[in-house]
Amino acid sequence: MAEFKPVLLALPAVTPSLAVEILPFGLTIHRIIVQADGHTHDIVVGPEAPQGHITQKYVNTIIGRTSNRIPAGTHAIERNGVTGEITVKANEGPNVSLHGGILGFDSLPWTELTAENPPTLFSEAELGNLASPNTVYTVFRLISPDGDEGYQGKLVTEVLVALIGPGEQGRKYRPPVEAQSASPEFDLGSIVLTYRAKLDEEKKVVTPVNLTQHWGFNLEASLRDEPLANVKEHTLFLKSDRAAKLGAGSLATHEYLLATEYPAHGHNGKKIGELFPENGYDDYYLLQNEAASHIPTRIPLSSFNSKFDLIKDIVLPSNDAQGKPTRGNRPAPVAELASARTGIKLTFDTNQHGVMFYSNGGANPAAGARKKIHGGSGIKDHGDAYGPGTAAFLEFHEPISAFLDPKNKDGEDSLLTTDELYHNYVRLDVKFRQVDQ
Repeated sequence: MAEFKPVLLALPAVTPSLAVEILPFGLTIHRIIVQADGHTHDIVVGPEAPQGHITQKYVNTIIGRTSNRIPAGTHAIERNGVTGEITVKANEGPNVSLHGGILGFDSLPWTELTAENPPTLFSEAELGNLASPNTVYTVFRLISPDGDEGYQGKLVTEVLVALIGPGEQGRKYRPPVEAQSASPEFDLGSIVLTYRAKLDEEKKVVTPVNLTQHWGFNLEASLRDEPLANVKEHTLFLKSDRAAKLGAGSLATHEYLLATEYPAHGHNGKKIGELFPENGYDDYYLLQNEAASHIPTRIPLSSFNSKFDLIKDIVLPSNDAQGKPTRGNRPAPVAELASARTGIKLTFDTNQHGVMFYSNGGANPAAGARKKIHGGSGIKDHGDAYGPGTAAFLEFHEPISAFLDPKNKDGEDSLLTTDELYHNYVRLDVKFRQVDQ
């Protein structure tokens, strides 16, 4: 089936330093291949076969219309005077609607757009930024009908997936005996995900929209250790000083726990395994991301035209023609995941206000499959799949069920009206420091 045929994006090179396989099914990041120092790494977990994502749910897929958990049932919603009502169905116990419902965006086939069927939610100027020999990209679309999973309004969503080359840099590998911690760090390339959505309705409508990529990383899995390396030796930095306080069913209470009082939530570059909770992490962190305030999460549709451009700086190479670092107006990174064993480091910036960190606590080695490049058989239910602690999922999105918190009224409430265009981006920069493996 076409939705399980991978779409390959690779940086131009004989041996690309960075490549991504995307499945139209669930807009799934099936593989992220990193080539460094003669080693090949696939840094995301998941099944070997693309069809495995049917049952191995929420592994590197998009999540929508809403991320995370909201109470099942009927909710009155309102933004900027536009009122509505949603009735969402339970799919995690009797009281919780998880990740958009029973048949969310993760389980639907997306359409890859072409010159004959071009994007409509990205401007001519924005697409022009991608016309570079150092950049490869594609755009996917999904149309969610009015009433889909209890959400009102026909929603058109387009997602740009782009690979950006690192630009100029003096890169020279050292002999193994010299590859110590002082080795220089190199940029291998960047992955940019930009999510756009609009309501295609003549009447005034409002609906929740809170998209994310539910991707799970293991920077050591391709070393093929037995047992599979977990992520407890990875270091994690989150620019956050508080985690959401969750209630019954892991639903949001709209209160937060300070890391100063709950040290396990202080991800300041410590190893993930340090102060590791008994059941692992499945926590939402409010980011200190004030520098992203100039990059809106919604814009008036009236301002969207051919010259409109919110991605120019998002898709800049990491280095300019002289080899100097470039960021444009991009905010500083808000998250960093690194492995000392492989020398791979991931840094993330975004215009979203929080991130969900999940350490794969619900994974069962007896269910699903593990990729062959990660030392698995690739066979479903063979007993050698991924277990708890084997991935760090970093899902950037707005606060959980923000539209149910009165403090967010007409602000960052994760609601979208027919007068607005939804804009959400996350950029992942892949870096490498040579180590003696």
